[in-house]
Amino acid sequence: MLETISQVLRERCELDMTRPVLLGISGGSDSLSMLHILWRLGWKLVVAHLDHQLRQESGLEADRVSRIAIDLGVPFILGREDVAEYARSQAFSIEEAARWVRYRFLFTEAERLQAQAVAVAHTADDQVETVWMHLLRGSGMAGLSGMAFRTLPSPWSSRLALVRPLLGTWRVEIDEYIKINHLTPVNDPSNADVRFYRNYLRHEVLPFLEERHPHLRQRVWNMSEILKEEQAVLENLAIQTWDRCRKIEGKGFVVLDLVYFNSLMIGLRRNLVRRAFTRLRTGLRDIEFSIVQAAIEFAQSPSLTQQRDLALGLRVFVEKDELWLAAWEADLPSGTGAGDCWPQVFFESAQVLDIPDMIPLNDGWQLSLEILPPPKLADSEFREDDDPYIAWINAEALQEPLQLRCRLPGEHLQPLGMAGKSLKLSDFMINEKLPRRARPRWPLIVSGASIVWVPGLRLTHPFRITPGTQRSIRLALQRNRQAGDI
Repeated sequence: MLETISQVLRERCELDMTRPVLLGISGGSDSLSMLHILWRLGWKLVVAHLDHQLRQESGLEADRVSRIAIDLGVPFILGREDVAEYARSQAFSIEEAARWVRYRFLFTEAERLQAQAVAVAHTADDQVETVWMHLLRGSGMAGLSGMAFRTLPSPWSSRLALVRPLLGTWRVEIDEYIKINHLTPVNDPSNADVRFYRNYLRHEVLPFLEERHPHLRQRVWNMSEILKEEQAVLENLAIQTWDRCRKIEGKGFVVLDLVYFNSLMIGLRRNLVRRAFTRLRTGLRDIEFSIVQAAIEFAQSPSLTQQRDLALGLRVFVEKDELWLAAWEADLPSGTGAGDCWPQVFFESAQVLDIPDMIPLNDGWQLSLEILPPPKLADSEFREDDDPYIAWINAEALQEPLQLRCRLPGEHLQPLGMAGKSLKLSDFMINEKLPRRARPRWPLIVSGASIVWVPGLRLTHPFRITPGTQRSIRLALQRNRQAGDI
């Protein structure tokens, strides 16, 4: 057994005997065996124990673990956290809260001590239980692959690995090791509480199934190993696809190429969505199929509002040819995935425009106005110029001075090309696929209560150049990229 685990530590956990390893030790049979085996093999160790404060006797158990470490001459670290309170504050189950705070503690201490990895004592039996949990929750291949001997990066660190040296060792072997070496593990009575899902599987479901399938555990473990290798092949393809499909990624959001995303096979699309969601919700283990499928269906057929709220505080929305996957609390940038920034108006009241004039906006955008040369030249340039950020307007149609402002509730306009037909500004912006986040402060050129021009989208019918136009004004919205880009 020692020889087997020594090989696992080197080959599957990829650890270096010259560098310290931080062990997460509860004091139970599994973790006590891991500590004793690695100590016998001569590894540099640090024992870390977190008192979850869920039971009155938890302090005594922490003292027991401390004495075990001291007897072996191994440095000991104790942490304490009120897991019940953390679960309430984060709306977690007790199981999930305990797991999260424990790993956070272990990796914080490992970083502080410059350890090479955090080791936990999951066994082959734990692997079988994990696979069954994922199966019953409707997991895909990644979930059915179970846990890995070595995980890097993890939700808690991008530098330190999480390793499981006992993942190929069965609990009966652990019990035999405990007996032979006269070890006294700490007994946690909560491990027998079938109200916890894993315990229910361990003590009731799997023993029932094993009555008819005596080799069930070994077969499930073998399946997880097979799927793990096949998943590695698919993962390489998924990483390549992710790199090609992802346009930009920031704190709390991921932007994918919508056209390319929708062209992929459904399996790859699911992989990309899961990958994005796990980045947005660090530490999340099980993402329900329905959430992933909802995002995929939305990408194919976006709603009129171009946005859909999902569970777990996540949302998905479409902006032109981009698919945004974001957490609700994320502070989203005003620019697009390509790095461009929208023109926006941030002053609260309308600003009267002089002619000629140059008005600075946000991020290097600026609006310029000028009186044109003779009408024939203006008409010629007007007909040839298709830049949506340049407009030629009929000055004679203006009843009041031009003003610059953002939109008002309930506004209408008469877009050029619709023969004077009126349309709600909000509907017009949706039809033109203007990003939802850009609409409230998108710049508008108005005259009195009439919209003259929606920069980047359309001039309005009443202010168009006509053959009889005698006076014209040229408007241009441009961005100085040196000023606006970092």
